[in-house]
Amino acid sequence: MLTADQVKAKALELGFDVVGIARAGRAKGAEDFQRWLEKDYFGDMAWIAKNPERRSDVRNVVEGAKSVVSVGLLYYMGDPPPEVWNDPMRGRIARYAWGRDYHDDMTPRIRELAAWIEAESGRPVPNRAYVDTGPVLEGEWAVRAGLGFQGKNTLMIHPEWGSYIFLGEIILDLELEPDPEGGESKGTCGSCRRCQDACPTHAFPAPYVLDSRLCISYLTIEYRGSIPVALRSKMKNWIYGCDECQSVCPWVRQFSKPGKARFLKYDLDWAAPHLLDLLALDDQGFRDRFRKSPIPRTKRRGMLRNVCIALGNSKNPEVIPALEKAMTDSEPLIREHAEWAISRLSQTARDAESDVRL
Repeated sequence: MLTADQVKAKALELGFDVVGIARAGRAKGAEDFQRWLEKDYFGDMAWIAKNPERRSDVRNVVEGAKSVVSVGLLYYMGDPPPEVWNDPMRGRIARYAWGRDYHDDMTPRIRELAAWIEAESGRPVPNRAYVDTGPVLEGEWAVRAGLGFQGKNTLMIHPEWGSYIFLGEIILDLELEPDPEGGESKGTCGSCRRCQDACPTHAFPAPYVLDSRLCISYLTIEYRGSIPVALRSKMKNWIYGCDECQSVCPWVRQFSKPGKARFLKYDLDWAAPHLLDLLALDDQGFRDRFRKSPIPRTKRRGMLRNVCIALGNSKNPEVIPALEKAMTDSEPLIREHAEWAISRLSQTARDAESDVRL
């Protein structure tokens, strides 16, 4: 008979850093999730709002499900040198996108684990394996599987390695011994609110609640339209994702260390690329530069929209000619944000001239 310890040992053998098992059932946060949907905090991510009952109970995903195997892969990497990370002429890309798309690495591993479980069980085992792709409240299941606790920034925090962890899960019609649930037994945020205070756009209306519509990660990746003007200056030089609420977390700062996400690496021109280089990319150049990474999710128009905002926040009027060229782009979204950036930088130049006269 297949045991939980055997499953966990196989997961570690396949390269996952952490693994735990929970008993399948209704999510404890199902009502909170419903309230979150009712407040429209999901923004334009309509796929999250589809079939909420499937997200609320994994037994609606796999009929007869008895166990959920949660796995995690660490992806922590330290900041680039401050003179690079804070250079207004470079864009910031969130750590998880510093290389190949994590789905391409984790999905085959977790499917191999699911296939191994079925083979070792000696019978067909209905299952679904997901890596951030299915109707599953993955953070809750990771907590219930004993991997950590939920932080006020809504992320699952591992007590030894922080929150830079890719999560995946297998929902199984197979009885496996569950691990002790995480929660406060694994740690707590206590009175700390650094993540909430550090968020440039104040995207946390309350602890443990995220308004995606204000989140820089959502705005730069998932949102397809015109960025609200009031938020543009707050996005600083983030052009794909945002790590602000993670980078200030004491659990991250004290304990995070590199894991086995070897498909990611620190590359200066990947983590913090030159903004003017990106602004000059045509469709083919964009595809070539970011092939097999998560970044094509934004499409060229989304990335260059973000680049225009970052240049508008650079306080460097010398980039105006490049933005004026972007004003001739065939994409209206790029033209609109280039015009905003030119207006902002022109005002910066006028203010500087006024200060000189005074």
